[in-house]
Amino acid sequence: MRNFDLTPLYRSTVGFDRLANILDKVARTDGGSGYPPYNIEKTGEDTYRITIAVAGFSDDELSIEARDGQLVISGRKAEEEEETTYLHRGIATRAFEKRFQLADHVRATDATTANGLLHVDLVREVPEALKPRKIEIASARPIDAEKVIVEA
Repeated sequence: MRNFDLTPLYRSTVGFDRLANILDKVARTDGGSGYPPYNIEKTGEDTYRITIAVAGFSDDELSIEARDGQLVISGRKAEEEEETTYLHRGIATRAFEKRFQLADHVRATDATTANGLLHVDLVREVPEALKPRKIEIASARPIDAEKVIVEA
């Protein structure tokens, strides 16, 4: 794993400390675990989808939370009451937790499971106050030369 020193970014920029903190947090929390595998798709101009392979997990064994600008998806298998003897166990059902750092104004809107995949839909909703707006330019009224002479 690579280590990045973001100290120069902190001392040479103003107002980008949140970005630096995000990069720092991602570098620390990315343990390199590929379990469970996942995809991140851009499905539209302001829409995204995270798809995670959750074979063997039921809907009530999965949890999705949005907190502190992060989307936390976790799975914890319920205890099995009957003991099964496996000759080969290739389907991993170990507990997991995946964290995704969300940009400002991105929120999860929907989650569905189908064919062993968990789909979480996200949308970026920029508030009207932050959207670009066009400012009309009004032309100035022509100055009446006679009024200027009288007032002077």
